[in-house]
Amino acid sequence: MKFFIDTANLAQIKEAQDLGVLDGVTTNPSLMAKEGISGEENVINHYKAICAIVEGDVSAEVISTDYEGMIKEGEILAALDSKIVVKVPMIKDGVKAIKYFSKKGIKTNCTLVFSAGQALLAAKAGATYVSPFIGRLDDISVDGLGLIEEIREIYDNYGFQTQILAASVRHSAHILGCAKIGADVMTGPLSAITALLKHPLTDSGLAQFLADHAKASGK
Repeated sequence: MKFFIDTANLAQIKEAQDLGVLDGVTTNPSLMAKEGISGEENVINHYKAICAIVEGDVSAEVISTDYEGMIKEGEILAALDSKIVVKVPMIKDGVKAIKYFSKKGIKTNCTLVFSAGQALLAAKAGATYVSPFIGRLDDISVDGLGLIEEIREIYDNYGFQTQILAASVRHSAHILGCAKIGADVMTGPLSAITALLKHPLTDSGLAQFLADHAKASGK
């Protein structure tokens, strides 16, 4: 399973990259705003800075919600770097835009997916990635991981090449659940990724090893 980090924070992206497990980055207008990035030129330069750090795909979201606007924005974003994946919302014009980009060889990420039917449409249109928001479903007492299972079954039934990118991942249990189900990618915060490192027995075991070493060395 690929690990993407869901942020626009360059320091966090670099930390995840340095850890050696990062495969890509996802961003959105909200994450850009959180970092104080505004204005077309600043946003463009920030995407370039992200691409300079990572080796894998970087999802860059369009702001427009009409077909023509999404095409215009998407082509500008895709021209920035070969790593850029154009992130398009799951709406009627978004599906049409995904089909256009697919024919042009431009990678896409269909975002704001909350049902298996939406994921099926995205795959039919040729999306590179589909992003079901599992955390937001959990927030309204709907089983987010259950949706990943549904999509996995449908895609496997028909051999769709669209990759399931589990989004709105909140914690390490989400990551492990997605890995068990067979999500192709997960995207989440740095805290969820680094939480996989932690186990109290690892900490206590290491402390004991070091204490024994110090005792044997006469320190």
